[in-house]
Amino acid sequence: MVTDSPDLAASLRYWAVVPAAGVGARMQAERPKQYLPLLEKTVIEHTLQRLLAHPCISGAVVAISSDDGWWPKVKIETDKPLWLAEGGDERCHSVLNALQTLSAQVVEQDWVLVHDAARPCLRSEDIDELIRRCAAHPVGGLLAVPVKDTLKRADAARNVRETMDRNQLWHAQTPQMFRLGELRDALRQALAATALVTDEASAMERAGHAPLLVESHADNIKITHPEDLALAGLYLKYLL
Repeated sequence: MVTDSPDLAASLRYWAVVPAAGVGARMQAERPKQYLPLLEKTVIEHTLQRLLAHPCISGAVVAISSDDGWWPKVKIETDKPLWLAEGGDERCHSVLNALQTLSAQVVEQDWVLVHDAARPCLRSEDIDELIRRCAAHPVGGLLAVPVKDTLKRADAARNVRETMDRNQLWHAQTPQMFRLGELRDALRQALAATALVTDEASAMERAGHAPLLVESHADNIKITHPEDLALAGLYLKYLL
């Protein structure tokens, strides 16, 4: 629910939610990708520290697997609240669990910024722009970059069937920023309909909302394949 009260709007806070229960099978590593070493830290340590260092972020919830043996080794230097939630089978389950944990601590109208654990190169200025643009938006939105390459649609045999118009296409990134109560309800509705949405914006879209696209930097990459880890290291050396 959007508030018309300036006093209430000014009192609302911003919280980070980080789903980190995935195993990262495509990395073919001996541990989940969020715990891989990156410039003398783990990937998730970089991610959380970049989020929690932002002055607008009041705290964070991390959703981890019940059998996660790597998290106890993570070192995060912060004086802000850092809570844990139980991870689920899919990202949407983990995010919903994290939102339910957060609901016990904050108000329904507070904003949440859901961010991938494996996106350690998030820029502070991109968080600034996301908050600036979305805090005044009736729904919220997400960081994204316009598609630059020519896109081809293929058939099952990988033969080209169509060249797509890229002018209105964007690559979705994170954080994705929505009000806690509205996002929680949208995820519940999607899961009740057995719709396994792959990001938070999809859940909001399914609930009839139109999230705002906020252009960000292309170096906010998600570590998915082995070569991405080296690239993230190069970007972080520039950003740190």
